[in-house]
Amino acid sequence: MSDSLKQSDPVKLPYFDYLLALIKQNNDVISQSFGRHVHWGYWENPKQASLTTDDFAEAAENLSEQVCNAAHLQNNLNLLDVGCGFGGTIAHINEQFSDMTLIGLNLDERQLQRARSMVSPVNNNTISFQQGNACALPFPDQSFDVVLAVECIFHFPDRKQFFEEAHRVLKPKGYLALSDFVPSPTLQRLTPVKLPAWRFYGKCHLNYGVNDYRKLAQETHFSLEIMRNITENTLPTYRYLRKLARQHKVGNASAMLETLTVEILSRLKWLNYLIYGFQKE
Repeated sequence: MSDSLKQSDPVKLPYFDYLLALIKQNNDVISQSFGRHVHWGYWENPKQASLTTDDFAEAAENLSEQVCNAAHLQNNLNLLDVGCGFGGTIAHINEQFSDMTLIGLNLDERQLQRARSMVSPVNNNTISFQQGNACALPFPDQSFDVVLAVECIFHFPDRKQFFEEAHRVLKPKGYLALSDFVPSPTLQRLTPVKLPAWRFYGKCHLNYGVNDYRKLAQETHFSLEIMRNITENTLPTYRYLRKLARQHKVGNASAMLETLTVEILSRLKWLNYLIYGFQKE
């Protein structure tokens, strides 16, 4: 039996349970920080990060923009955002481009419900959010010019299946762009990277290295066009998360331990945050 998730499988992402509960309580800081984008931030000048709520919200917006840049976005495209969360990347594209057909896909219907309530089309765009499996995309062949996966691919049970599906649904010369936490060769040699067993961030596969991606691109008939290491630009995220934890008296041991683990590995340059851009051959 394939190890890919079935659409009927339960979605176990405790951090989304936590965020949704706080958003339901009308927590303005959490809503502003994570109610649109649910990923790390990108600071062009990390030393200048002020770590206000507005600063982090802008940094999260900037990270989506960096992934979009790797996909060579322009007007009048059909685009699929896989693992779309609350629709933040779709919202960003909707505001920046016109005449786009934008589809967000996610296994978790709760996230899609919020996305539908938060994102309305402008600029002659059309938008829809659909429940579905990243490793068995519910779309015909050659449906899209661009496929995105912003900070979510490590949740997918099989990267190769996702790449094969992305290749199938992309039009000729279409683009796949994503961001991922990628271990250094040193860390790969030491141990497979797995977050602690209690998994506040859900099941994460963080053991896929640069050479693995190169091999995967070759096997699935993509050409690797862009590979950017933006680890340094994301590091203020950890200081911001600690600030939030103090403000909201977060005592969740798994949340703190898992975040600290990723931060230490990132500062040691053993776990790097990379943006990839691939073109369908």
